[in-house]
Amino acid sequence: MELYLIKSGFCNAILFGFYKLFLENENMHVFKRFYLLGTLLLSFLIPLITFKTYVEISGTIPSVFMDSGAISVTEIKSTTNYWSSILWVLYALGVVFFSIQFVKNLYQLISKIRNNPKFTRDSIHHVLLKTPVIPHTFLNYVFLNKQQFEAKEIPDEVIQHEHIHAKQKHSLDILVVELLQIVFWFNPLLYFIKTSIKLNHEFLADRAVLNQGTDTIAYQKLLLAFSSNATTPALANSINYSFIKKRFTVMKKQTSTKTIWLRSLLILPLLTLLVYGFSTKKIIQKEVVTEQAKTEFQQKNATKSEIQEYNTLAKKYNTMSRENIRIIRAEVGKITSIYNKMTAEQKENAEPFPHILPAQPPIPPEPPKNKEFNTTYLPKPVQSPPTPNDDPVQYIKELSNKGAVFFMGPHPYRVEEAIELAKKNKDISIDVNDYPKVKLMGC
Repeated sequence: MELYLIKSGFCNAILFGFYKLFLENENMHVFKRFYLLGTLLLSFLIPLITFKTYVEISGTIPSVFMDSGAISVTEIKSTTNYWSSILWVLYALGVVFFSIQFVKNLYQLISKIRNNPKFTRDSIHHVLLKTPVIPHTFLNYVFLNKQQFEAKEIPDEVIQHEHIHAKQKHSLDILVVELLQIVFWFNPLLYFIKTSIKLNHEFLADRAVLNQGTDTIAYQKLLLAFSSNATTPALANSINYSFIKKRFTVMKKQTSTKTIWLRSLLILPLLTLLVYGFSTKKIIQKEVVTEQAKTEFQQKNATKSEIQEYNTLAKKYNTMSRENIRIIRAEVGKITSIYNKMTAEQKENAEPFPHILPAQPPIPPEPPKNKEFNTTYLPKPVQSPPTPNDDPVQYIKELSNKGAVFFMGPHPYRVEEAIELAKKNKDISIDVNDYPKVKLMGC
């Protein structure tokens, strides 16, 4: 926030400095009106512009499983920033103060409109005040001294000047700046910009009166007669003595079309520099997976040679009958290891896992991205077979469903044979220490 305000302040200062140096005294008042309002808008928008630059970096493919292990948790102790709180309180007090001032000024004008006689001419309401006042305008209301107006002591040129303020909606510009001053009351440039906007309103009204055929010298004498340093409402346009000298200078000046175009075009390189200098530049790293990373990822899964080895061993055990089975523990471990590394597509295209071997534990799903470590995503340990119950036949069936192979001495038994043997001898004991190679004893 602080950086944004600094950038906005610099943009405001540079644009307003350009106006004071190259535009204020030129006879191009309509353009200057929109320039001053645009200055406020651009000062707040330029720091919000963000240019993104994408930089490609070589990346690696994350592994499917999370490594188990201790997770260290760092406790972050938050400290209270009292200075930040104090500044926010001061800012809020400023907003409240200037809001009250704005409402007070607005209420005073509304009270004058409601409590004094009015008459309308050319869609403009004339409010006649009993107190001595300088003619001033707010929206479509022109405030005049009742005694001077009824005695016709106010020249038509002065009333016409105020009518132009009303017709060109100059009060809307002042209201915009007043509202910005409430939010950005700490920015002193807004006060100078408001003064320049009011002065330019006088330029516009003077030019409109003179364009209707009024003599310049006579008009200047009228302005001197009616100008004053008396305080006028902050939200109104009025003839102010402090502006007279500069207004007289600008009245006599004629700006050529070539000069207007040249000075207008100078704004383009100025805006370019401001956008380049005060916008936000963000570098985004775009991760590109290199061929080496892809190869490493594939190696973390099952390679072609491993799949070929798996197919050979799986085919061997898939075609082997239970009577002739000879389980080699090293081969079973190899099949299991390669099978767990294979992707779903590789498993689909490979030999099926031998049904005579122990069932494989399910592969845990890939942990969701950007989530904290959770033990629910870790592989769960394979539970050992339950202890024998009072029904050896049922227990043998359960072991068979789990892929156990039964032995009586050195020779394997079919499941049916093991069940028959259990039925004949109720005192049978089962040794599962070498699971999935189960020994039947006690017969």
